[in-house]
Amino acid sequence: MSVAGLIVGLGNPGTDYRDTRHNAGFMLADRLAQQWGGSWRQEKKFFSEVTECSVGGRRFILCKPTTYMNASGEAVARLAAFHKVPIGSMLVMVDDADLPLGALRLRGEGSPGGHHGLESIEQHLGGRGFPRLRIGIARPASEAAGARDIVGHVLGKFGPAERPVLEKVLARGGEQVECWCSRGVAVAMNLYNGTVG
Repeated sequence: MSVAGLIVGLGNPGTDYRDTRHNAGFMLADRLAQQWGGSWRQEKKFFSEVTECSVGGRRFILCKPTTYMNASGEAVARLAAFHKVPIGSMLVMVDDADLPLGALRLRGEGSPGGHHGLESIEQHLGGRGFPRLRIGIARPASEAAGARDIVGHVLGKFGPAERPVLEKVLARGGEQVECWCSRGVAVAMNLYNGTVG
């Protein structure tokens, strides 16, 4: 069975980064693997953890690059080339500090918005025409936060007060990705973009 699509969760590998805001894409990928009964395996030639899942009778590759965020494009390009997945049949799931915690925003294509993981993927694929699902992690509470504060916030772990909202957004994100798989990007955007209550 040919591959219908490639779904990529972005994050940083290793225990130091587990459960950090920057790893929201990894968290959603883990949620999807559990939802679809997939088991992760290390694929060194693709610099990724990979699992294959059937969604609506179609085959999808789910991956978490192990290259670190800023070099994600190398892993994605290798997987896409090997499985002959066109750029429009990929979905990249990524954190976004410019969206509030609990927000989901799926787009069919767009700019990286300063996200280095998206920049790397665009560079290696040679284009921006892939859907991306942004998962809001919010900015620090301080309005005067500088770049250093943002880095600390992004690489920090979700606090106890944030966990219930995170669980809701991951559950909704799982539904949105499944909708993208079966019904396409426009329907998935219309039904699920927004902020969980």
